[in-house]
Amino acid sequence: MKTFYADTADPTLRFAPLTASTEADTVVIGGGFAGLATALSLVEHGQTDVLLLEAQTIGFGASGRNGGFVSGGFSLDAAKLHHRLGHDAARQLYLLSEGAVRQIRSRIDRYGIDCDAIYGGVIVASWFKDDGNLRELQAFMRDQFGLHWQWLPREQLRELLRTERYHAGLHELDAFHFNPLKYAQGKARVLAKAGVALHEQSRVTTVQRDGAGWRVQAAGGAVRCRRVAVCAGAYIDDLCPAIGRNTLPIATYVMATEPLGAHLRDAIRTDAAVFDTRFAFDYYRALADTRLLWGGRMSTRERSSDDLAKLLHGDLVRVYPQLRDARITHAWSGLMSYTRHQMPLVGRLPDGVWYAIGFGGHGVAPTTLGGEVLARAMAGIAPVPAPFAAYGRERTFGTLGLAAAQCTYWALQSRDALMGWRDALTR
Repeated sequence: MKTFYADTADPTLRFAPLTASTEADTVVIGGGFAGLATALSLVEHGQTDVLLLEAQTIGFGASGRNGGFVSGGFSLDAAKLHHRLGHDAARQLYLLSEGAVRQIRSRIDRYGIDCDAIYGGVIVASWFKDDGNLRELQAFMRDQFGLHWQWLPREQLRELLRTERYHAGLHELDAFHFNPLKYAQGKARVLAKAGVALHEQSRVTTVQRDGAGWRVQAAGGAVRCRRVAVCAGAYIDDLCPAIGRNTLPIATYVMATEPLGAHLRDAIRTDAAVFDTRFAFDYYRALADTRLLWGGRMSTRERSSDDLAKLLHGDLVRVYPQLRDARITHAWSGLMSYTRHQMPLVGRLPDGVWYAIGFGGHGVAPTTLGGEVLARAMAGIAPVPAPFAAYGRERTFGTLGLAAAQCTYWALQSRDALMGWRDALTR
């Protein structure tokens, strides 16, 4: 299933598999955003004896297939975060995620990473006529976190997004979007230049105690190390059951159109990325070459490219009927690592294994935050912030958990449809 990102990234960037036993101070398992962020933060904090093992290729999983949104916050609604943690702890976590947005932007500039970044912000567009919830969100973000999201009244929003589906919006100006696979590859180049050993096609089979340290066994050899961090996401398989049982692999779908040229402005006249206020929302962004990248839906199973193209094209036309003739050139899915409480898991197991996992639905910034706080803890600079501990490792119950997640999604999707139906009756 070829992605648009894979067709635009560097096909020559490859790292040799591990073929012999070796040693390192720290082993990071996983070449996605969390693993790369952990390794890069370790390097930036002076920990250079790092080895990274990836079962496939850099950015193979959700890190190289997502929508490319870089914004603050978590999959868990900010108000629910505040209700659970209280003002101070919720503010600490949320502002840490905002700091991760700035850190990503700083790294792009500092290391000269070519990742097609577009600094147009992110728009939250109201699908429903009643804009009260959106007004409440704007006031909440301002009063609790000191964040000022720009109000877009209906007339102004419809000048930017030429559709009658939306009513009002909020513009998060400090957010941006980029090509995530190019960014992952860029960070890998930075790590290699700094002396980090990166090995693709090196699936880890076991992590075992070896005296005071660890023995990490991969397909082509073993690595003895002092510390190990598991950042394997939805593709963790049976590597570390103590962590794997706390997440579910959930698929999301993305497509890209052909370049639309001037026709794109018949629908979209903004550089901002966009998502709407439904639970089962669409998310999309215009690319520099006038393609439209469109994502949405969640499922417990992946689909064929042809099926995805039909589904997502239908979603696109529902919002922008003027783009019904847009040809789809790429359609793909990917698995994300979800937790029951919708917050990432960052910490250390009782046996000493470090982990950063469960970033599904969070966007790019929390993976960078997870890597930074994990690296600081591993290096002895600062412990993992206490608010993370409020969201522990809850079991997801495998197949039963997947069935429950799918039913929950369908129920909330039905709620969206009911609210839309009520809107239609009041027109």
